[in-house]
Amino acid sequence: MLSVIIPTLNAEKTLPQTLNALIPGAVSGLVKEVVISDGGSADSSLMIAEDAGCTIVTGPAGRGMQLGRGAQAVRSDWLLFLHADTALSTGWEEEVGHFMAQTESHAYAAVFRFVLDDFRPQARRLETLVTIRCKLFALPYGDQGLLIHRSLYEQLGGYAQTPLMEDVDMIRRIGRKRLIYLRSQAMTSAARYTAEGYVRRPLRNLFCLSLYFLRVPPRLIARLYG
Repeated sequence: MLSVIIPTLNAEKTLPQTLNALIPGAVSGLVKEVVISDGGSADSSLMIAEDAGCTIVTGPAGRGMQLGRGAQAVRSDWLLFLHADTALSTGWEEEVGHFMAQTESHAYAAVFRFVLDDFRPQARRLETLVTIRCKLFALPYGDQGLLIHRSLYEQLGGYAQTPLMEDVDMIRRIGRKRLIYLRSQAMTSAARYTAEGYVRRPLRNLFCLSLYFLRVPPRLIARLYG
């Protein structure tokens, strides 16, 4: 069975949709538990999680640290890391269940297809750019989720306890040959892009990624990222 780990920090606006999308997995018996790893929310995030029957762990903010704490709290052999503003598409549980049932699947990790909950052309263009990035560089981000067997997760050493780029660091350690792209969608909130712009935010992300590959410490990149 599967444990879902969701890091939260003031996620009350998007968390309900993320959790609702997991219900079919729970009904089918695929999802054993959902762990909310909170970094100090001051809104209703924890109340939403508690009402939904989630297990809650708390600690300092920082997505890498929160994902690591969540992974330590779960009991299943399969782990699904999911952002609090991302909702999986209808039928995801069937594809994930099929993937998990494959004999050699424990040696691979899987991610979902990136889409935004925005109908405008800018969103479609960004989705296309993400697809190209994944094909050319095998570099999906955390908003595409991560499905991984505990044995591989522990073999890789888990998520790095960094304030930023924990998803890129993990994907690089997994490597292109062990990465599977699922057909199911991970629909992410476009709020950040609509607020900051479909040009400005991707450029800032690319700038931060470039600094990371130039070995600038993640704590310094986090200051620039905001």
